[in-house]
Amino acid sequence: MTLNKSTLENQFDALDRRIIKELSDNSRIVFSQLAEKLNVSNSLVHQRVKKLEESGVFVKPIYQLDEMVLGYETSAFIQIMVTHVDYLDKVIEALKKIPEVVECFNVAGRYAIMVKIFTINNAHLRDILYDRIQTIKGVEATNTIFCFKTQFRRAPHVE
Repeated sequence: MTLNKSTLENQFDALDRRIIKELSDNSRIVFSQLAEKLNVSNSLVHQRVKKLEESGVFVKPIYQLDEMVLGYETSAFIQIMVTHVDYLDKVIEALKKIPEVVECFNVAGRYAIMVKIFTINNAHLRDILYDRIQTIKGVEATNTIFCFKTQFRRAPHVE
């Protein structure tokens, strides 16, 4: 399902949108606390969250990790040019096998793929780039953009 403003207004009521916002801000909140905060019953929160899960809004709750604390000093975005569109899916499947690649985007423009990668240091990034990414059949060229710091992260805005 494509979630857009029209979908939010037509398929989800004000309570659903408030639950989405609250759980986007804090996915660990206990449902009873959420119910109290929203001034509704605990069972209603459970029913609505189940509905939102079934609709595909909530994919899975995850912890956001601090990469620096885990020892990953280098983060980068790597743009990947494929030799032909027929290689796109195969390149993406190969990228899934590289644990340092944490996100993969199919994008428009000269580069068809952009990945986000975390590595221990620049030498580790170089090794992943030269030995794992640029050797994938179908990869024509890459462009690396270093990320100094993630300034903030957030879920899409829900009114």
